[in-house]
Amino acid sequence: MKKRNQSIRGLYGITPDLTDTAVLLNQTEQILTGGAQLIQYRNKLADKVLRRHQANLLLRLCRTYATPMIVNDHLDLATEIDADGIHVGQSDVDITAARTMLGRDKIIGATCYNRLDLAIQAESKGADYVAFGAFYPTSTKQNTVFAPLDILVQAKKTLTVPIIGIGGINLTNARTLIENGADAVAVSYALYRAKDIHKTAETISRFFG
Repeated sequence: MKKRNQSIRGLYGITPDLTDTAVLLNQTEQILTGGAQLIQYRNKLADKVLRRHQANLLLRLCRTYATPMIVNDHLDLATEIDADGIHVGQSDVDITAARTMLGRDKIIGATCYNRLDLAIQAESKGADYVAFGAFYPTSTKQNTVFAPLDILVQAKKTLTVPIIGIGGINLTNARTLIENGADAVAVSYALYRAKDIHKTAETISRFFG
């Protein structure tokens, strides 16, 4: 299993709002075999029982491939199932509190939208990576805040933690973010809705060389 102090780099798969657990696991496995280096469990439609069920099974699957599984937002769930970490937004649990709950060996990532100051603050609190975006139009989130490409360049000069690009990323535009400094790209729709999920994951993974 990758440790939190190892470089976070490559394809970062984010699950969609799937209530069919069998489909979720099947599609995620294709993404894992395609080279994903990190998986985030995110399901805004699931109730607490379904979230726990899916997260447990997804964690088991990810561990089969020695790939960390991060839980979006839900610190209680991440703690309960012993997930590999948590991803938080600015309105979610504080990074310091999350670190206290999860311990020093877990991964904590933070969404910083289009603000370098938030990323600097997240790094100072102990975040293991920061995410900027959305860089492109996305159907995954409402009230999207857009980030300019040059924030990646600025962040690369300022931060020491890995930088993740999020929002509307696909086969066409992923390479642009990587060339501008993204250490990883977080992809949801373009992976899980792809005609060939494995091939799409494999192609994006190869962009990292």
